[in-house]
Formats: sequence, structure tokens, C-alpha cells
Amino acid sequence: MDTQQEEYEQGFFRLNDIPVYLRKYFEPKPLFDFEAVAKELFRVTKQGGVCVWVVGDATINGSETGTSFRQALFFKECGFNLHDTMIYQKANILPRDPRIPRYYQEFEYMFIFSKGKPKTCNHIREVCKHAGSNSVPYSRNTNDMLRLDRKEKNKNHIVKDTKVKGNVWKYAVTRNAHPAPFPEQLANDHIISWSNEGDLVYDPFMGSGTTAKMAMLNNRNYIGSEISKEYCDIAEKRINKNL
Repeated sequence: MDTQQEEYEQGFFRLNDIPVYLRKYFEPKPLFDFEAVAKELFRVTKQGGVCVWVVGDATINGSETGTSFRQALFFKECGFNLHDTMIYQKANILPRDPRIPRYYQEFEYMFIFSKGKPKTCNHIREVCKHAGSNSVPYSRNTNDMLRLDRKEKNKNHIVKDTKVKGNVWKYAVTRNAHPAPFPEQLANDHIISWSNEGDLVYDPFMGSGTTAKMAMLNNRNYIGSEISKEYCDIAEKRINKNL
């Protein structure tokens, strides 16, 4: 397919977050041209499309690189809106040397970029802890006093069974032949959030094919780009199992 002539209706885009990639970004000869990739993603994304960029920072010489923020700001320079800053929290991080003077790194950023207003947003909902109970929403007046009149007005307010999920998503880290695969559920949740059945999902760093697999299982079309034949073969096998 000639991407010079195509635009993508919806997009799930990822960054392989192996630390070496983050380090190489600052070297004279990076493994890939991030700025060129970001510009091209903006060009091929249709108005209303969404780009999900998952990235974490490396720590070099005692300092985090800040790569994630630099990349997010560059996406904005390209013309994307920073629609949401989400967190991918890892549920099963490996313990490390406790002598290192910082807390365990257990999250990555999930930047949600949109080209204009997102065309699609299918909220994932979760069960309310106090579903069915009586809950009175208080507010304060300009004198910082609780408005008790609200209590009487809302005395029959009942907590609903479900609510919209927050923007910190927790998943167990998975392992396969690829050194840094995303959890399938992470890809699944973003795909169903930002696209509808029949939409096109594109992953420019396809790796072992997690995005393609979950797009197919959710009745989305997909395109993936990957320079490693080894990973392409792995992705093809994973996808064929679900045909």
C-alpha cells in the first residue's frame, strides 16, 4: 500500500519502549527518526483520528532522559492535540537493588493525541464500589462552608452500578519472543475506546503483532509496519491462529 496516498481513519500507534531505543534517541545516529515518524503519523491520520503513543523514560547517569515529554511536545508541534495523558501501571514489576536511591519504576505514559476532536470515544466502564448506596454530593460555597442545602436536595441520590474508568490502567507485564511486548488487554482497551468496528488501526512498530491481533479480534481492520523479519514471522503466526 502506498502510504503517500492513504489516510488512516483511526490509529493505535505505539513506541517500542526498550530502554536502548530511548537512549539512542539522543545519539547522533538514532535507530529511527522520531521526528519524521511523528510528522508522518500526523499526515496520514484523518481528522478526528487518534494516535496512542506509549513511552517510558530511561535513566542515564542518574537522570531520567525526559524523552517522553519531549516527544509529547513535538507531537503537539506537528499539529496533534494532547487529548489525554494516561498511565500504564505495571502490576508485576521485578524488584531491583534497594540501594538505588529512587522508587521502583512501575509505569509508562500513554499519550492520547487527536487530530482535532476525536471522532470516537467509547468509554470503558467499571463497577462502582458503593453501587446502590445513598451518596450525597457535597459542595462548598464561596466562604468554604459545606452547602447543607445540597444534602437535602440530593438525599435520594443513588450511586449507579458502573462509572467511567479512570486514566490510570493497570496490567500485568507479559512476555513472549519479543523483548518488550505490550499486554494484549492494553491494546484491546485502547482499540475499543478510540475506534469502532470496521475502522482501520495502524501500528508503525508492529513487533510481535499484539495490536494487529487485538484489532482483528475486535473486528477492526489493521495495518502494521515492522523492519524485523523475525518479528514479522512471529506476528503472522499469532494472527493466523485467530483467523
